[in-house]
Amino acid sequence: MVRIITVSGPPSSGKTSVIIKALDSDAALKKQSGVVKFDCLSSLDEEMYQRHSITARTGLAGNLCPDHYFISNIDECVQWATTSEFQYLITESAGLCNRCAPHLKNILAVCVLDNLSGINTPLKTGPMLKMADVVVVTKSDMVSQAEREVFRFKIQQVNPLCKVLFINGITGQGADRLANFIMEANTVESLSNVKLRFSMPAALCSYCLGETRVGEDFQIGLNRKIKL
Repeated sequence: MVRIITVSGPPSSGKTSVIIKALDSDAALKKQSGVVKFDCLSSLDEEMYQRHSITARTGLAGNLCPDHYFISNIDECVQWATTSEFQYLITESAGLCNRCAPHLKNILAVCVLDNLSGINTPLKTGPMLKMADVVVVTKSDMVSQAEREVFRFKIQQVNPLCKVLFINGITGQGADRLANFIMEANTVESLSNVKLRFSMPAALCSYCLGETRVGEDFQIGLNRKIKL
């Protein structure tokens, strides 16, 4: 039985640092955890995890959507965690698409947002925020208390049921609260019958299949035209 946690968020929001600080806050949790980082072309995060004595693996989607790649491989990640005798499996998404949401039903879902990214960022973030159980806000030490509270309000406009945590990715302040949520996550044996909390974006157009030419003559499959 493995406790699974999915962590998503925009690029450079501090997902890796937040995960490391949460695991560093509890020695037993750190020892019993494995991390899988999903990315596109390359990632140095596995090295960062290893420097903190955290076992990690990397999956690169290449020219595929990283979240479609995630859902096609997550069950194999669970098998890896089980074989490695981990009690906790944490997955970190590439964070390239606010519309995609690699969150699973009845599996702890965490979204990481950067307090410096703009006051309206929560309103522009899709299911990865709206479907999250816990929303972690980073870099809040660099803004005023008023800005923090407005950012929290914007988050809860989008997701009124989530728990909002403010975590410092450098000092680790507040990370122990996330560690508590991780340790209380649901356990599973397999994800073979588990469903996504929200469907993936519709894909499969000519550009998905390798087309590079611009123009209507070369656009087949699922397309949507702008109204000007």
